[in-house]
Amino acid sequence: MSPDRHAQRMVIAGASSLLGAELKAVLEESRFAGWDLRLVDEDEVAGTLTDANGEPALIQGVEEGCFDHARLVFFSGSRGFVKRNFQAALDAGAVVIDFTGEVRTNDHAAIPWFPKLDDYWGTQFPKEAPHFWIISPAGETAVSLTFGLRQLGLKRISFVFLRPVSDAGRAGIEELESQTGQLLSFQNIGRQVFDAQVAFNLLDCYGVASRQNLDAIRRAVRKEVSECLQNQGVVLPSVEVLHTPTFYGMAFSACAELDPGSGDVEGVCRACQQAGFAIMKEADASPSNVTVAGEAVIQMGIPRSDPGNCGTWWFWGAADNIRLPAWNAVKLAEKIAG
Repeated sequence: MSPDRHAQRMVIAGASSLLGAELKAVLEESRFAGWDLRLVDEDEVAGTLTDANGEPALIQGVEEGCFDHARLVFFSGSRGFVKRNFQAALDAGAVVIDFTGEVRTNDHAAIPWFPKLDDYWGTQFPKEAPHFWIISPAGETAVSLTFGLRQLGLKRISFVFLRPVSDAGRAGIEELESQTGQLLSFQNIGRQVFDAQVAFNLLDCYGVASRQNLDAIRRAVRKEVSECLQNQGVVLPSVEVLHTPTFYGMAFSACAELDPGSGDVEGVCRACQQAGFAIMKEADASPSNVTVAGEAVIQMGIPRSDPGNCGTWWFWGAADNIRLPAWNAVKLAEKIAG
């Protein structure tokens, strides 16, 4: 079916997820507030009462025709859910915007996107493309800082991303919450999601029976960063992802080696700001998962030079892991809709 470029219907597929709920809220605050918004998800949550554009609404299961006449379909559910339903959305003529990476895995023509990527690539926005995938906050951070420091003679750069449990969805939040209470009450802890003690604990891997796999998450971030940086004449960052016992907000530390004498603090700050980072002043609170709550920018503290290694700089920052991708998706939708 050919796409209807004038349709004013959108579908959030995976509407019960944390990201789906956040996306709905951002859409309702945007120019799309008057559009017909459909909410669909897995059969087990079909029938859940919520609201859309201020009116009561039910989350529906995926049925034949549920994507018909949709201009945009956002996939915010599980990768399996996307895999089962992605083609139906494309066949209905909708432009697909995927958060999970499943579109990228199964179709190399899918376009990666966050607001500054077209500028970094020096290309025009591919408005007629049928499907896009939203870069993760970790991926956007690594790509943006790598591009931003290129002008200062970047030689190498590495990132450590601190992953909150909300990246594992509502079940991850509930497990951290329950483990915290159980440990404070000297009770045995539940491990259904992570198969490990995630409360009061930093980890580089989860248990063998975990539904979450930090190695797979590292590979996914490295892959999306590589795809965004390939053939761009910049170094490829080293990436590590660790579990942190926080509910929301991704924090990160980065270390970069620049040409000695290529810039002072003001010059490095300016390069970071041009790359889209919001630099926190010394008098402000340091960037954290708390300060970024509800923000659609990546916050960064003032970069610090390493006194023992000329040209080496340290960076610290954070991003709202739910709000940032939802906001990026709405910005993308605005470019598609024209």
